[in-house]
Amino acid sequence: MVPTEEAVVDLVPSQPAVLTVTPSSLDGIVEELAAYHASFARCFPYQAQRQWSAVYLRGLLVADVPRKNIEAVALRLLGAGAAADRQVRALQHFVSEGAWDDAAVLRTHWGLVAQSLGAEDGVLIVDGSDMPKQGTHSAGVARQWCGALGKRANCQAGVFVGYASRRGYTLLDRRLYLPELWFSPAYQARWQAAAIPPATAFATKPALAATMVEAIVASGQLRARWLTCDEGFGNDPVFLDRIDASGLWYLAEVARSTHVWPLSAPDGQPAADPPRVLVPPQTASRKGPAPTRERLAPGSPAAQAVEAYAAQVPAAAWQRYRILEGAKGPLLADFVAVRVVAVRDRLPGPTVWLVIRRTVPAPGEEPVYKFYLSNAPADLPLIALVWASGMRWPIERCFTESKDELGLDHYECRFWRGWHHHMTLVILAHHFLVRLQGRLNQREGGLRPGEHPAAGTGEDRPGYHPAPMQPSGLPGAAPSSAGTAESDAGPPPLAGAAPAARARPHHRARPARLPAAAQTSGLPFASAPTPAPRTPCAAAHHADHHPTHSAPPVPLHYPAFDHPRLPAGA
Repeated sequence: MVPTEEAVVDLVPSQPAVLTVTPSSLDGIVEELAAYHASFARCFPYQAQRQWSAVYLRGLLVADVPRKNIEAVALRLLGAGAAADRQVRALQHFVSEGAWDDAAVLRTHWGLVAQSLGAEDGVLIVDGSDMPKQGTHSAGVARQWCGALGKRANCQAGVFVGYASRRGYTLLDRRLYLPELWFSPAYQARWQAAAIPPATAFATKPALAATMVEAIVASGQLRARWLTCDEGFGNDPVFLDRIDASGLWYLAEVARSTHVWPLSAPDGQPAADPPRVLVPPQTASRKGPAPTRERLAPGSPAAQAVEAYAAQVPAAAWQRYRILEGAKGPLLADFVAVRVVAVRDRLPGPTVWLVIRRTVPAPGEEPVYKFYLSNAPADLPLIALVWASGMRWPIERCFTESKDELGLDHYECRFWRGWHHHMTLVILAHHFLVRLQGRLNQREGGLRPGEHPAAGTGEDRPGYHPAPMQPSGLPGAAPSSAGTAESDAGPPPLAGAAPAARARPHHRARPARLPAAAQTSGLPFASAPTPAPRTPCAAAHHADHHPTHSAPPVPLHYPAFDHPRLPAGA
């Protein structure tokens, strides 16, 4: 049985809009950027640090620097004159070794994200992003799986946490992953050369992600109800249990070979016998210590692979949903959910949801299945689980936008601290564009704050649950920010300002070479034919604005899932 068009549930209106504001599409945002940067001033104890952070943040948003490394940013903004070498070294010191507290910067950032994007059913998204490297001395570099290249290669691996709601998406936190070999005696010299904090202990990627999530929840600054992740994190039961303890509802993709104990048969009938555990009795001879470890009770059913269970689900049990709006049309998938007992150390663990997604194949193709486990409440409707499953793509957009527009992978510093400092400032630059897009839409007659196209009231939105979440507040930690002292000599002043920006069609105009003179009239964006009137940028202007497209409307484009649109006549 194939679901009819009337039976398809449309979740596209509940998805966040794609960010369309980029550096190359704006004109004169220096005043806007200065007001945004002022929010973080108290995080930098020295005036020189505040000045250099403003230079670097501004450099990340410059459209005509093809590769945004420290030298290129310094030369573009401060000029290539006699003092260029000193200015480049000073900016390098600020990013790579500066003793500023990036943990405090990120905590301030979380508060601003709460203003611009926060929602009761907000979603934390965990994912990794890898940066290829040619050398062998940068912190954490090793031959390992590199997602950017799709193969094993020399790279640095980062773990990131993003945030998404119907109002938009951005990044929240980051950690550099250190492979186990970096903790061997052979790497001690590289460890010291990269200035890795001595107290740093080995942690897996899921452990790094859990630590960041716990810190975000414990801060109490940002509302969130869900966490989504891929197999790399969902296959780790310790990670899932830490997320559960934080008070979040996770919806984690798991491998098809994952075993569970279903509490109902594929046809919907209750399972015959749930799994049980017991402690074996002492042997009759009473030799040896008495057993204390629990074991699976005799007669308990064997755990079943989720792939095998999905193959038995009858056609009538699937519900079809329109998840996203792709470049080639609506993206559809069939879903079913069942309560199961998860496996922990080969014994029954927590009772969770098993969510199965099946693609709608084109003629002659086979459907592709994906599997998720979720600790969401037992009475949660399927539509809420499906909505959460479609909220993982925003972090991929964050990576793409940050790499293409903001130089996330353009850094050229070897130090541990430098990697985290660079990523922190890229995160701030991305959120600046998100806030700016929301303000432009509101100013130019776009959607009202928090409104999404075709969305109704909060109560009728998929996945909307008005009861506030009360996380347990587990502690988290950020990388040590101690470092060498800052020089009091700040950068030369950056003069000039321009009227507030307005959105224009995207284009890239890159100069053949960097100019020798310092920039003095704002960020180097092409001038609009008729500049918009000057608009003050108070922090309150950015609160509760939905970052969608400004008029005239631009079609939304979402990253494609791995299934095609519904064939004609299906």
